[in-house]
Amino acid sequence: MSTVRIGVIGAGNMGADHANTLHRHVSGAVVTMVADIDEERAAAVAGALTDARATGDPYAVISDPEVDAVVIASHDSTHADLSVAAVRAEKPMLCEKPLAPTLDECVRVVRAERQAGAGLISLGFMRRFDPAYVELKEALAAGVCGAPLLLRCVSRGVSSAPGATDELSITGSAIHEFDIVPWLLDSPITEVSWHAPRSTTVVTGLQDPQLILLRTADGALTTVEVFLNAGYGYDIRCEVAGERGALALTNPARLVTDSARARSLAHPADWRPRFADAYRLELQAWIDAVAMGSPSPLATAHDGLVAGAVADAVIASMKSEGRTVAVQVPEV
Repeated sequence: MSTVRIGVIGAGNMGADHANTLHRHVSGAVVTMVADIDEERAAAVAGALTDARATGDPYAVISDPEVDAVVIASHDSTHADLSVAAVRAEKPMLCEKPLAPTLDECVRVVRAERQAGAGLISLGFMRRFDPAYVELKEALAAGVCGAPLLLRCVSRGVSSAPGATDELSITGSAIHEFDIVPWLLDSPITEVSWHAPRSTTVVTGLQDPQLILLRTADGALTTVEVFLNAGYGYDIRCEVAGERGALALTNPARLVTDSARARSLAHPADWRPRFADAYRLELQAWIDAVAMGSPSPLATAHDGLVAGAVADAVIASMKSEGRTVAVQVPEV
């Protein structure tokens, strides 16, 4: 397959960014179709491309004979049904995280893929392709800081999306940490607990921020801070303390004041500038695999199921006043 014809489902920020990256920065791919429930929004994204068509029907993208592979970047609640439809159509797909918002839906998707007999689903845990995280993983594997003991992960945003809930903070944001921590440590998350300080008053009824404690099978402990309404910018941090030293993605040796009034130029308004390279590298790796008919190097549907099981345990802890909950990955 010389050129992979791509259909993009979802024309919001994520879908539009994927369409633009595929069009401008990924070789061997052409976007031929864009779908969104808001057909005008789909048309606006398609109009910025070369000969791409727009539709309001996402399933028309999956069934279209001029679409070889599909990017699913629509609302989280649509991921399971669209992934199952793409699998049944035997089309490779890159589904944005999460695989699905609930563990039961994750199981349904993984079963459908296995019944199809091929690894058609690649999952958009793009931090695996971020140069900084890749460098951190290589340093850990080389034993630069000795055996890891403590990890500190921070995920802050400017403001939450409309309709954000306590659970969506976990399945839509913290889910990245549930994938990247075991990937970095090469050790699965075995138990979790959920905690929270008093909530910000920015959004009524939303517990924000949240603090999650993860224990991996190697005995390391990880704290995950999720703060959707931090106000000052999009801010991702990761630090590892080991037996012989420490590693960090950011390590300022001065006082830094991050606030809405004194917004640092180092912090963009959303995730796209910070992870632009990761998305580009991820999409290129996926397109190359589809074109060659080789296994995808991206996260798998089973990886999404495992992250979903961690999220399910965290939500159970949230609903039981922070008790420690063991992670149970369903047999599929």
